Amino acid sequence: MSLAIVPGDRPPIARGVLLVLLTGVTLVQLSAITHYGWFRDELYYLSCAKRLAWGYVDQPPFSIAWLAAWCRMFGDSLVAVRSAALLAGLATVWATVAVARAFGGGRWAQALAGLCIAMSPIHRAMTHFYSMNVFEQLAWPLATLATLAAFRRGRTRDWVLLGLVIGLGAQNKVSMLWCAGGIGVGMLVTPLRARIAAPGPWLAAAIAGALFAPHVAWQVANGWPTLEWMHNAAAHKMLGISALGFLAGQLLVANPLAAPVWITGLASALRGRHGGEGRVFGVQYLAVFALLIAMRQVRVEYLGPAYATLFALGAVSFERMTAAPGRAPWRFAAAALPVAGLLLLLPLVLPVVSVDAFVRYQRTLGLRPATEERHHMGALPQHYADMFGWPEMEAGVARACATLTPEERRHAVIYVQNYGEAGAIEHFGAKDRLPPVICAHNNWWLWGPRGADGSVVVVVGARHEDEVRDFRSFTVIDTVGHPLAMPYERGLEVGVGRGLRFPLAGAWARMKHFS
Repeated sequence: MSLAIVPGDRPPIARGVLLVLLTGVTLVQLSAITHYGWFRDELYYLSCAKRLAWGYVDQPPFSIAWLAAWCRMFGDSLVAVRSAALLAGLATVWATVAVARAFGGGRWAQALAGLCIAMSPIHRAMTHFYSMNVFEQLAWPLATLATLAAFRRGRTRDWVLLGLVIGLGAQNKVSMLWCAGGIGVGMLVTPLRARIAAPGPWLAAAIAGALFAPHVAWQVANGWPTLEWMHNAAAHKMLGISALGFLAGQLLVANPLAAPVWITGLASALRGRHGGEGRVFGVQYLAVFALLIAMRQVRVEYLGPAYATLFALGAVSFERMTAAPGRAPWRFAAAALPVAGLLLLLPLVLPVVSVDAFVRYQRTLGLRPATEERHHMGALPQHYADMFGWPEMEAGVARACATLTPEERRHAVIYVQNYGEAGAIEHFGAKDRLPPVICAHNNWWLWGPRGADGSVVVVVGARHEDEVRDFRSFTVIDTVGHPLAMPYERGLEVGVGRGLRFPLAGAWARMKHFS
């Protein structure tokens, strides 16, 4: 028998519970909001936000446009930028609670669903810094809510809303198409397949396609750079992962001690305990899981946005299973375990302790610094190491630029090796009025050499033998780096090259580096 409910049967929203959850998440995130420093990608996003377009080599435009508007209102300080991520994270908690309510969950189910997503390591980590990923975490449960409304009411405006959510979600991150495709597969293998013949799903698809079309047009106009970027990342950057490793990763990113909740949600959905609507989302999860396993060169967190819906389904099932008298201890355990799991893992996902304390903690757990990319590692995992060294790098570049004459400075550009370095020097260098930055990595390559004539180039990460060959004269001024940064960002020579031996504009096409 279907346990799906009609809109009028929904329990009241647990406002008090939601307020407590949102307050708790806010306090935890604020406790670490400026620790360690800017993340590499955040600095790149700030550069993108100064150059709005319908796309970028490594992402669609939504999160960048949002960041540009946010910075115009609140500034581009670290606290301001990360507050935007925090608000999106709070919205994800609300959306998860709303999904539990939509499936008939009462006060306790709503509390458990919200608690599980709040205690999810992937959610806590993604909410710490600004990126498209924090909006992806929100887009999936919003798509669940919109899909349920369309299934239950079938009104044109409900299908329009679903199309808007999917289209905007895809303009944030292309993987939103996995979410939409999983819903489609779920409809095909359940009795809801009859809905496909109705106008509603096609209307939603048309609206989503129309919203996504400007980004596709940008891709066409620029030679499909994202496909080249994805190919290069899979071939040269990402480490492959086995099916067993990917499954183990799911247990970790969603909180090992919260696994009983989402696994119960998945099982109950597939068994039809939440009606055909719930089964759609169980199939969605399995379909996307299978796709990612087949792709192999993926990150374990790619499936992270799916857990909000599974937590909600599992919380509703737990509420029903523990409704009888005498089962209160089960409810206590279901709520306490996710909290315990996050407390154990918190230093791994948020910089809540000093670096020395983190290294001791990591050693106590028997862990080594980790990455899912092909890099040598230092003392810290990559997501922390990439928060160190940027102000120090800019300071070294500023010292090199101080050696230039006023005439040289008018013609100079700063050449760096990757988008993190470029974003850092552009952001921190504003106070020192540094020359323009150029870089051949990802979207910086599309922005070109910015009219540089090659007469004076400040090079970061110079290899002396190459620069002596490329310039009529080259002088090393400084060496920059931070002992906690990624190894490839340490010990970088900063030098001044004068008289480039070849036209920079002509060589730019060969310098392209998408990864």
